Amino acid sequence: MSATANLKVTAEHLARGAYLYVRQSTLRQVHTNTESAQRQYALRQRAIQLGWPVEQIIVIDTDQGQSGASAEGREGFQRLVADVGLGKAGIVLGLEVSRLARNNADWHRLLEISALAGTLICDEDGLYDPADFNDRLLLGLKGTMSEAELHFIRARLQGGILSKARRGELPMPLPVGLITDPAGKVVLDPDRGVQDAIRHLFTTFQRTRSARAVVYAFRRDGLLFPSRIRKGERKGELAWNELTHWRVLRTLHNPRYAGAFVYGQRRTRKTPDGRTTTRQLPREQWTSLIHDAHPGYLSWEQFEHNQKLLTANAYAHGTDRTAGPAREGPALLQGFAICGRCGGRMTVRYHQRRDTLVPDYCCARENIQCHGPVCLHLPGHTIDEAIEQLLLATVTPLALEVALTVQAELEARAQDADQLRRSHVDRARQHAELARRRYLAVDPDNRLVADTLEADWNDTLRALQAAQDEYDRQTAAASLALDEHRKTQIRQLASDFPKLWSDPATPVRERKRIARLLIEDVTINKTDQIHLHIRFRGGQTTSLTIPIPLNSWQARQTDPDTFKLLDRLLDDHTDKETAQQLNQAGCLTGTGKPFTAHIVLHIRRAHDLPSHHQRLRARGLLTITETATQLGVHPSTIKAWHRAGLLTSHKANDKNERLFDPPDPVDPRLQRCMGRPLRDRQLTEPSRRGAL
Repeated sequence: MSATANLKVTAEHLARGAYLYVRQSTLRQVHTNTESAQRQYALRQRAIQLGWPVEQIIVIDTDQGQSGASAEGREGFQRLVADVGLGKAGIVLGLEVSRLARNNADWHRLLEISALAGTLICDEDGLYDPADFNDRLLLGLKGTMSEAELHFIRARLQGGILSKARRGELPMPLPVGLITDPAGKVVLDPDRGVQDAIRHLFTTFQRTRSARAVVYAFRRDGLLFPSRIRKGERKGELAWNELTHWRVLRTLHNPRYAGAFVYGQRRTRKTPDGRTTTRQLPREQWTSLIHDAHPGYLSWEQFEHNQKLLTANAYAHGTDRTAGPAREGPALLQGFAICGRCGGRMTVRYHQRRDTLVPDYCCARENIQCHGPVCLHLPGHTIDEAIEQLLLATVTPLALEVALTVQAELEARAQDADQLRRSHVDRARQHAELARRRYLAVDPDNRLVADTLEADWNDTLRALQAAQDEYDRQTAAASLALDEHRKTQIRQLASDFPKLWSDPATPVRERKRIARLLIEDVTINKTDQIHLHIRFRGGQTTSLTIPIPLNSWQARQTDPDTFKLLDRLLDDHTDKETAQQLNQAGCLTGTGKPFTAHIVLHIRRAHDLPSHHQRLRARGLLTITETATQLGVHPSTIKAWHRAGLLTSHKANDKNERLFDPPDPVDPRLQRCMGRPLRDRQLTEPSRRGAL
C-alpha cells in the first residue's frame, strides 16, 4: 500500500499544503474521548511519511463539539472546502470519512471539488485519489455507510425515547405547578401559593371565557403568577411576575395541567436554507396521549371545553367569524347576530351620538372581499332594546336564583384573590425569617459576612413591608367593593331582575354573558320592518317584528301640531315672539330643546313659510317710506304722527322695523295737520313735482 501511495503523491501535491481535519461530535466527547482526539492528531505523522514537511501541515480543529450531519455552522469544514477549491490543498487527512461529513451531499461535494482540484484524500485505511474512478467509488461507498451509521444511531436513540414516551415514563420538562418527586413521579407543586395561582387562572378563564380578560383580572386585583427560571445562575428557582397574555394561552393549551402525558405534539423540520421550523400536529398524529397519568389542576373534560372556547375566540378574528368572547362595547348581540340574507355572521360598528357609543349591525363580507354592496346594515339600538325586553320577560321567574348565584360568585372570587395575596405576604415573611436566622447564626467577629447578611435581612424586611402594604391596600379595596351595604343592594336586586339588568353598576360585558347563557343566536332581516328570529338554548325559538327606526333628520323633525301652531303665531308675532309663545305653551323642538328665534327662522326657511314681515306686507301694510310718499310728507313727519297716534303701525321683525296701516284719506286729523284736504294734496302733488 505504501508503494501505491507513493505513486499517487506527486511533486505537485507536495507543493501544496496538507490539511488535517479534526472533529468530535459533542463537547462531552471532546472532554472524555481523548484517545480519539490523539488518533486524529497523529495523522500528522502520516503526512510527514508521505513527504510533506511539518510547516506545510495545516490542522483545522475549530469544529470540535459539532455534529457532522450538516455543513451548516461548521466553519472549519467550510474553510477546508474553500481551500480545496482554490487549489491550496494537496491532501486532506481525516481519521475516517465520518469525521469529515456524515451527509452524502456535503461528502460528494467535497469529492467533486477534490477531483477537479487534484487533491488527495487520506484516512486511517489508505490514500485515495478522487479523480480515479475506483477510489472515488470506494469513497462514495464509505460516505454512504457513514450516513447510514448516523441513521442507525439516531434510530436506536429515538426508538428508546418513543418506547418510554408510549409508556408515559419519558422524563420531560414540566410546567410551573408540577414537579418530580424523589421517586420520579409527577406531583403537584407543594407550594400552596403556586397551586392557588394556577387554579385561580383556570377559574377566572372559566368565568370570563377570554384569555385577555384573565390578564385584566390579575392586573386589576394586583396578583402575580409563578414561573420557573429555565437557565442562568438561578436556574430552577421560582419567580413571580405579572401575568401576560402569551403565558395564559400556554397554560390553557398545556394538557399536563389536566393530568395527561403528551408526546409528539409538534414536528420539527429543517428548511433548505438551514432554518428550523416547528409545526403543530393534529391530536390524532400525536405519538402518545395518556389520560390521568399524574395529578392535575382540572379534569380532561374541562380542558377540552377550554380548547373549544379558545378555538371559538380565535375564529372571531378569522374569515368565518363566530361568536368570540363578550367584549366591552354596548352591542348586546355582538358575535351571535346572523344575517338573514346570506347567513353570515354580522359584525358590529360603533358611532358616536351625544357622547354615547351607538352600535350598528353590519354584514359587509361581500363588500370587503369583492368590493360589492353591503349585504345588510341596521341600527342596533332598537334591536338591542327589543332583545332586552324579551330577556326581561323570559328571565324574570329565574331572577332570584341568578342574582344569588352572582352574589356567591363575587364572594368566592374575592376570597380566592385574598388567599393569593396572603400567600405572597407569607412567602415574604418566610424569606425575612430565613435571612434573620442566617444573620443570627454568623460569628459577630466576622464583620464582612455579618454586614452582608444584615443587608440581606434589611432587604427582605423591606420586601415584607411592601407586600404587607399591598395586601392591606387590595384588601381594603375588596372590602369596599363587597361591604354590607353592597350585599344588601344585591339581595334587594335579587328579587327584581329588571333592576339588576338596568343597574348602572352592572357591566356591559356581564349583560352580554347573561344573554349568551339564554340565546344561541339571533337572525336579523329587513324588509319594510326589521324581523328578528331568536333561537334560545335548548331549541325554543321566538320571532319579533320591530319598526325601522327613523333616520336622524326624521327623528329631529318638529311635531306636526307644534308646526301648525308656529305657522299661526307667525301671523301676529315675530320670530322671537313666536319662540316665546311656543315655550310658554310647553312645546319643544324635534331634538327636545326650547325654541329660540334662530330655530324658528331655521324652520321657516326649511318649510318655505313666509315671515311675519311678509305676512304683513301681504295684508297691504306699507313701509315708512311708502307711507310718507303717499301722504307727501317727510318720513320724520310720519314718525311724529305715529308717536301722536295719528297713524297705526305693527312690529314687522325683531329689529324693531315697523309697517304702517294705509292712511285714511278722509281722516280729519290728518287733514288738519296738513292744512288742506288730503285728497286735494294728492291731486296737486304730481303737478307740483312736474312743475319743479
